[in-house]
Amino acid sequence: MSTAPGTGNSTGTATGTGIRWTYAFVDRPAGLLGPAQAFWTAVTDTRLSGTRGEQGEFVTLLPGEGDACVKVQGVDSGDGGAHLDFAVEDVDAFVGSASALGATVAAAHTGWAVLRSPAGQLFCAVPWNGESVRPAVVNGSRLDQVSIDIPPAAYATEVAFWERLTGWDSLTGSLPEFHVLRPPAGLPIRILLQRLGTERPTASAHLDLACADIGATAARHERLGAAVVAHGPHWTVMRDPAGGTYCLTGRDPETGGLPKPTQTSADDIA
Repeated sequence: MSTAPGTGNSTGTATGTGIRWTYAFVDRPAGLLGPAQAFWTAVTDTRLSGTRGEQGEFVTLLPGEGDACVKVQGVDSGDGGAHLDFAVEDVDAFVGSASALGATVAAAHTGWAVLRSPAGQLFCAVPWNGESVRPAVVNGSRLDQVSIDIPPAAYATEVAFWERLTGWDSLTGSLPEFHVLRPPAGLPIRILLQRLGTERPTASAHLDLACADIGATAARHERLGAAVVAHGPHWTVMRDPAGGTYCLTGRDPETGGLPKPTQTSADDIA
């Protein structure tokens, strides 16, 4: 089932928040911004935009064809991680809707805002500037998912929040601890909601790439400076040269779904 951006989901909940595009943000320590930019431009076959921000901390990864959907940010504290930017028709309306659903405003800027989900995951509302064309698959892989890692006690509330905020199709994942929010066709970044095995103060997030061949993609990433951290049933955890972890997952880079022979339901993800 496909729906218009921000208008509803498979449970019939309407949001009307006008999500028209999504960005995955790679957050890495400011002191390691150079290695992070070099690695992620190579992985995604992109080039750097000009820098933005008071300290040049923001950069967009520009594909050769299509519209950008990945950005990199240098952060002053912590190990970094990932977050989502929602490009919307009306930032103020989106912020109001998110706040009514339980989000809090972490920082208000002219024309955009940083918000925090009920479990503490940061995300941003930014103006939509006409982005509409998804970049192509690169060497058999595509950065297409932000995984939000949620403490068990907060999981049900967090799933309900993201379902209602996005209005996207809400799907059971391939394992009980996974839940998937699939955007309308054409939007480049999906959301995986993952229930952690142990409690922690707040949610966090990491990036997932859909890979036609995990082993081949991992080998390529290792040549670019990444390291293998661990192996899962159909994913491999990697660490990039800036110290951030991300996952290579065995999903179809075109559709985001698991390979058809192993699917238990249409487009189950994770």
